[in-house]
Amino acid sequence: MNAEGYVARGYEGVRDAFASAQANDEGGGQLCVYRHGEKVVDLWAGRDKVNDRPYGQDALTVIMSCTKGATATVVHILAERGLIDYEAPVTDYWPEFAAGGKGDARIWHLMSHSVGLPGFDPEAGVTLGDLFYPERHIAALEAMAPVWKPGASCLYHPLTYGSLLNEVVKRVSGKSVAQVFEEEVRAPLGLDFWIGLPEAQDHRVAPHFYATAGLDGKQLLALIAGAEIDLSNRLARVILHSIEQTVELIDDMNNRAGRAANVPAGNGVADAASLARMYAAVIGEVDGVRLLRPETVENARTLRTGSMAPAGELGPLQMGPPMRYGLGYELPRATTPMLGEGTFGHAGAGGRLGFAHPESGVAAAYVANTMISSPTDPDPRWAWVGELAKVVG
Repeated sequence: MNAEGYVARGYEGVRDAFASAQANDEGGGQLCVYRHGEKVVDLWAGRDKVNDRPYGQDALTVIMSCTKGATATVVHILAERGLIDYEAPVTDYWPEFAAGGKGDARIWHLMSHSVGLPGFDPEAGVTLGDLFYPERHIAALEAMAPVWKPGASCLYHPLTYGSLLNEVVKRVSGKSVAQVFEEEVRAPLGLDFWIGLPEAQDHRVAPHFYATAGLDGKQLLALIAGAEIDLSNRLARVILHSIEQTVELIDDMNNRAGRAANVPAGNGVADAASLARMYAAVIGEVDGVRLLRPETVENARTLRTGSMAPAGELGPLQMGPPMRYGLGYELPRATTPMLGEGTFGHAGAGGRLGFAHPESGVAAAYVANTMISSPTDPDPRWAWVGELAKVVG
């Protein structure tokens, strides 16, 4: 399969690796790389299978948890203005959060998936429709007792990450994450990237689909049973419920309502060029716009969870090497190597990926409509990352 688009001289190996990987994918993909604020790779290939049309430069895709990187960027922008202190108790901004024994939780716990609220208690009655709007489920998070002491353990918060930080952002700015992102990031940089997609852009979306059957509830139960985890344990019930709701939400993001909603943990809609441009502006100036100061970036990519492990008996559910977090951004690990140490960013379900590496001046993003993921190995379509590493040394 030939990839369309542009590559600067010296990046031909990146193009060839991208094209080769996409040749084995029945869907489509986009790849964009910035270096020192300039676009050096901008490629697309394949098909929008659902709509039977090319997956072109203009295609948009739900970027899943790559949205978390945008949410983190919003929090850092407000922190630079003195509105948020990473070390402060959450209750300094959100007094009601103290309920359930969470009074000592810090902002950085929310940002590093270590606050102990990885999902909802099934008994709380939070529905799939409620997940589309933080205001419909934030009271459940306020009241909830953490399933581990904040800061003691780390396990991915697939949905609650966005809602928790959204509430803090609202308390200090009077605006949602989506509104601050629109005003401070999307508009200044001219991005095709929204958290809550406008209806006028909906026709550009290439819906996602599974190359193989997706993970269903029975498979999840079998996975947990195989790990010999006691399902009567509250921690296990919260995690299982969270995974089930995440799978349901991913499916619903193929609907207009899911794409239009406010899910700052996972329903961002973008193209690769916009995701890469955002990260480029995080680490340097892009057409006169820089989002974060160097000292903020350094703090954001400093490992916060190195000594943490999944709480209780949930180690087997980690599925792969432990996730590593700074302040809101994912740091490299074997399944998401990015450009190695110093890189920060976030992957998304199905193979989406966005990251930045300040030392090389690189910001890169890959998006696709085929859902291919492995909990133990890098996505095979990320072969271009190794070629990019060769180019930038």
